Amino acid sequence: MSRRHRALPAPERHLMAHLRSTVWGPAEFIGLPPRWLAMEGLAAGCVGVGAIVGATVAGAWYGVPGLADGEGGLVCAVALAIYLCVVRAGRALVGIVAVLGVCLALHAPQAAVGLVLAERGRVESVVVTSVEGGPGAVSDRGRYLCSVADRDGMPLKVRIWRGCGETTRPGDALAVVYDSKGRVPPRGVEAGASRSGFLRDLGGWAAALVAACLVAVVRSYRLSRAVSALPPASAVES
Repeated sequence: MSRRHRALPAPERHLMAHLRSTVWGPAEFIGLPPRWLAMEGLAAGCVGVGAIVGATVAGAWYGVPGLADGEGGLVCAVALAIYLCVVRAGRALVGIVAVLGVCLALHAPQAAVGLVLAERGRVESVVVTSVEGGPGAVSDRGRYLCSVADRDGMPLKVRIWRGCGETTRPGDALAVVYDSKGRVPPRGVEAGASRSGFLRDLGGWAAALVAACLVAVVRSYRLSRAVSALPPASAVES
């Protein structure tokens, strides 16, 4: 047998197994994981997604800046990562869940604003005062940005990109949707927007986060955890 294929000494095998267990989780089961364990992982992911998105939507709906800006969602993402550390999930999987949770929390504010405007927004016409940006612009993803004023001549604090295009000129009219309670900023009317469509945009991040939580919890399973849950021998002997 060549040196390349020679079996590792026992101490090195134990070290490699320990590192693999620490990084990816021990997964000490044969065949399919226990059903209760899969349900625990699925529940953790769903609760995490619900907390991140729900906190952001509630913040936008009730006008709580710390939640509407996604800060509450970031706290929920950190709490989810801490939970996985408590159950001793693999460090790599904890990191993946943390990254996905942060990404979901950062994408949630825009979806929450769209949901609020779809529920209680009112559409009004505004006048374009200037147009900036475009494909050659370094910032704002090459979008055209319109500065607008309402029908009373008061300029809006935000620039509108939805409905603002290459052919838009100062003096043109744009449709803008306002929050009837003034808790979220206005935005241009988007064709085909719906109540469910805004949250559907988060579906990819949410599904990935739930799947990562499921894998992390399942791979955290240790035989010692199952053995410690068994009653002592004296308790089962007749």
